[in-house]
Amino acid sequence: MRTRLTLCVVAILLSGISMFGQTGLRPRGDVNCDWEVGVSDVNALIDSICNAAKYHSFYSYAADINDDKEINVADLNMLIDGVMGDSLPPMPSCSGTAPVLYINTEGHRNIYGKEKEDYLQAFWWLDNMGIERFESIGSAEHPLGMLIKGRGNYTWSLDKKSFRIKLDEKHPLLGMKSNRHFCLLAHADDRLAKLKNTVGFELSRRIGLSYTPAQEPVEVVLNGQYIGLYFLTEKIRVGKNRVNIEEQQSGETNPDLITGGWLIELNAFDGPMVYIQEHYKDPYDWDDMLCFCISDPDSLSQQQHDYITRFLTDANVAIQTDDVLSTEWEKYIDLDTLVRYYILGEIMDDLEYFSGSVFMHKQRGQDTKLMFGPVWDFGNSFVRPALYGVDSLCYFFYEQPTFSHAHWIQEMSKFTHFQLEVKKCWREFYGSDFNGMNLDKFIDDFVESIRPAIAANAQRWPDYDLDWQKQEFKQYIHSKIDWLNTQWGMPVVLDPDGPQGLNR
Repeated sequence: MRTRLTLCVVAILLSGISMFGQTGLRPRGDVNCDWEVGVSDVNALIDSICNAAKYHSFYSYAADINDDKEINVADLNMLIDGVMGDSLPPMPSCSGTAPVLYINTEGHRNIYGKEKEDYLQAFWWLDNMGIERFESIGSAEHPLGMLIKGRGNYTWSLDKKSFRIKLDEKHPLLGMKSNRHFCLLAHADDRLAKLKNTVGFELSRRIGLSYTPAQEPVEVVLNGQYIGLYFLTEKIRVGKNRVNIEEQQSGETNPDLITGGWLIELNAFDGPMVYIQEHYKDPYDWDDMLCFCISDPDSLSQQQHDYITRFLTDANVAIQTDDVLSTEWEKYIDLDTLVRYYILGEIMDDLEYFSGSVFMHKQRGQDTKLMFGPVWDFGNSFVRPALYGVDSLCYFFYEQPTFSHAHWIQEMSKFTHFQLEVKKCWREFYGSDFNGMNLDKFIDDFVESIRPAIAANAQRWPDYDLDWQKQEFKQYIHSKIDWLNTQWGMPVVLDPDGPQGLNR
């Protein structure tokens, strides 16, 4: 190894090093992020190997010269050969068919964590790549400021990470309403042509929920490395153009003001928490625990904590009754948003529905109710066919759980009024062709729009065949829709010997 290093240094002194500007992608072998390949990169790689560096999906990608997801002597030999004149394999690059978001963290530091204290200072600019409906913002010569950190629970364990970004100033990114808060979602677990959130969000808009996060495909270059196709997505938060409720101040104590301005997420853990035993059976059964994360306000006075705990507890008690004709629970739950939100989960066969990533909100007022929405993460849609076969789609999603418990929906589904409203809403929505949505055309058009970017992404993150994924998604969603129509599409039959309006 010493001989090769000596030869390497001599060769460098004689021939010089090829320089690369910071306006594009870093060259293969630029281990130390200085946009050139030289002896300093060899030394950095030796240090990494000596310190038993392991593969990491971003920073260490520069050191994984031979793309085997390990950092070892094989990479060192290839880098030395490259410095001495041999050709290194090309870096994956953008497709040129989608906007490109460039992000450089301060000091080109790696993004290691997803907690508030893990935010990194960074600089960014957006290139519209000549796509007229989008606007370029900033430039390599005049970048703008942001904070960036990781995000996600299970998805944070995957190689291709998702991020949360907080711009220094509000900007209308990719035609979205001007804001500072966005997410870069990798959808690394969506092996169905990136259609899960895309179709789920579009159906949410069509069914009439008051707010659905906007998203746009974007290719991302992080610290000079192309890291693939992402979906720039509005972060769910209280605001005029997002969850439009009157904002409640943290630490509020006024009894009239603490009745609303609540944004709540079920089974999240990034904020103040309220814990309630759902069925009041085993206090040590964590699956039976309702864990409500208060997303807004982000810190609570004792009065706020007591109010929302009491409200959610009273709602839970009302839901747990055995009386299927009861409407007491509707004093706390807005039936219209619940029905629309629930139907979306059934169409998408989302096993995380009513388990995690479930947002609810409450407007100010003594008599206001808990409203469901907005939708967020459809990453666990159509998981059952892979586990149990396509016939598993002939069940409601909560009837065949796999890895999580669906809170509340089993109890709410027993209520006669709920079932009647579900069937009424379904007939209107299905009968209108999902409010004019040609489902197959929407799917085909979307897949074609991202096809080149998916191909570029696959050079960085190997994936399955795009057309196969698209056909699988179509098969699953049509199968589920057809089955739902057999359950909800026929006229309501009143059974004099049982709960009114139930067909099952």
